[in-house]
Amino acid sequence: MRIHELAKELGVQSKDILSSLEEMGYESRTASSTVPDEAVPRLRAAGGHVKPGSKPIGARVQPLPATPRPSRSRAGAAAQQPVAPPALEIVPPLPEEAEAAPAPTEAQAASAPAPPAVLVPRGATPQQLADRLGASAADIVKLLFQAGEMVSVNHSLSDDAILLVGTELGRAVEVVAPQEEPDEEEAVDEAHLSPRPPVVTVMGHVDHGKTLLLDAIRRTDVVAGEFGGITQHIGAYQVHQDGRVITFLDTPGHEAFTAMRARGAQMTDIAVLVVAADDGVMPQTIEALDHAKAAKVPIVVAVNKIDKAESDPTRVRQQLVEQGIVPAEWGGEYEFVDISAKARTNLDQLLETILLVADLQELRADPTIHARGVAIEAHLDRGRGPIATVLVQRGTLHVGDAVVCGAAFAKVRAMLDEKGKSVTEAGPSMPVQVLGWSHVPEAGDEFRTVADEREARHVAQEREARIRAAELTATRPASSLSELLVRAREGEMPVLNLIIKADVQGSLEAIVDALDKMPQSEVRIQVVHRGVGGINENDISLALASDAVVIGFSVRPDVNARELAEKEGVDVRLYRVIYQVLDDVRQALAGLLTPFEQEVELGRAEVRQLFRVPRLGVIAGSMVTHGTIGRGSLARLVRDGTVVYTGRIASLRRFKDDAREVAEGFECGIGLENFQDIHEGDVIESYEVREVARTL
Repeated sequence: MRIHELAKELGVQSKDILSSLEEMGYESRTASSTVPDEAVPRLRAAGGHVKPGSKPIGARVQPLPATPRPSRSRAGAAAQQPVAPPALEIVPPLPEEAEAAPAPTEAQAASAPAPPAVLVPRGATPQQLADRLGASAADIVKLLFQAGEMVSVNHSLSDDAILLVGTELGRAVEVVAPQEEPDEEEAVDEAHLSPRPPVVTVMGHVDHGKTLLLDAIRRTDVVAGEFGGITQHIGAYQVHQDGRVITFLDTPGHEAFTAMRARGAQMTDIAVLVVAADDGVMPQTIEALDHAKAAKVPIVVAVNKIDKAESDPTRVRQQLVEQGIVPAEWGGEYEFVDISAKARTNLDQLLETILLVADLQELRADPTIHARGVAIEAHLDRGRGPIATVLVQRGTLHVGDAVVCGAAFAKVRAMLDEKGKSVTEAGPSMPVQVLGWSHVPEAGDEFRTVADEREARHVAQEREARIRAAELTATRPASSLSELLVRAREGEMPVLNLIIKADVQGSLEAIVDALDKMPQSEVRIQVVHRGVGGINENDISLALASDAVVIGFSVRPDVNARELAEKEGVDVRLYRVIYQVLDDVRQALAGLLTPFEQEVELGRAEVRQLFRVPRLGVIAGSMVTHGTIGRGSLARLVRDGTVVYTGRIASLRRFKDDAREVAEGFECGIGLENFQDIHEGDVIESYEVREVARTL
């Protein structure tokens, strides 16, 4: 077999085979030379790359005595001749060496385990890539130049360029986000391991009763705080059963929250799959089931709504058997519990089943080491700053600890449990809200404690720089919504640029993930910027520069942002339910823009003072800053860019007299329908809904 043929078979370059043969002690050859038969199995087993210092198979290297070099004096300069390198003498192997190191067969070479993939952060430079691969940065730059990429040693590389270099060098490379790079694990002392509470994820299809089930277990009212009765965030709660603690994670069931459900399954010990007995197995039920299977966690099936007349628990079992989930009572390994969250039926049996499954896993953790865990949710609070809900997975987190989470860091200023009570420490499997972050962390990022705040800041800044470099390599050309059809007619694939702002990190991630999954064969979606918090003037300026559409999810633009958007004609669209976002974008991409209901703002008023009036409750003494405020009109209350109430204006007064409407520049008293939690500084927006034809 010739050298170039073996190189093609192994997927490496001919020069790699030549270099390996030299390392094995064979004489210099060319790409068309024949590979020694005894060296072929060794090269196949090593993938064409033999480490320096390796001996040839079936031979020993015996160097000849070195030849004296001629004098370098001027008198003997004319007599100087090039000195050939000493030849290598191939000596037959000794009998004991031949017996001790038999040549591997081709079958053994084929079954040799592949070397692990090298993790390379997205946006790495040729110098950083060279350090990871043990190569020369100059060689990588030269290789990319031959492939048509003009880069320097400090230039951030795209994912394709990194993978190309790995392929050319014969190394398996995996590109990861900078915040996903693994950190050094702290050794665990077996003597310090102690039992920990199980972490349970509640999964299932939308409106199958997941949050209502947790509601019934905790005897609280979480559903009332969700818009439209749909859970759009992740919550973490702890409940007690027979003196033991269970940590529950509630994940949304709508199809747009695939990423959030996947993240929930990865941090859980047991998955509770909630299936409505009247609906049966639905698409998101199967999707949630796939996430739990991929995470390799035990599954407990809760068949809900058995109190309904049309319920059929047996049909649910039959449908799940088709998915490979065989009930224990039918000879399988999965526990099924028939419940009714509304009627509170068999809830104790469900909790006992969860604890039984947890006991079989023997869940333990070391509470004495440095804390590690994952950020479940994160948002920006007006008074307390960035807040992250974290789940401690090992170790103990204390107030005052220095923590790094992705590109954010914190010195823990305070910790709150799910009831809002202050705690000083959080052990394994305990969810807490952490205050004191430099900025809002990314939901799903791992956190760990470090020695001090200085180290945390250093690690976070390094990650942030790498993340920024990775984002620069992923930028694509921009286009505006109004030019989609025009560019499509010209034969150019249009690009829909979006700036997305949401109230919490989890919802933001879910929207972006759902948009990425949309078909983009005719129109491409590009998320120019994403962030948590209200829409500000910088967002509008960026949208103006990149011809982007601004999407706000449960947030509102501030006064300056609104005025700039109206002045420059920037398209700002606001939503409260995620599938409305996806439906609008989907219709825009498909060109099926049917008439839609558009909000038209009538006026805004700023709350200056609060009054309590008998029979009317809290009245907001307000100044109308824009337009007019009308009695009985639709209204929303905005606090720090986030909508906290949507309803109607129940009462409107000028001094002691009822008023039909109040114009800009006048003071008035405003009472909201069925809402009393008004604060000074809040903004009341009056609006009406009109049907408007859609245009691109």
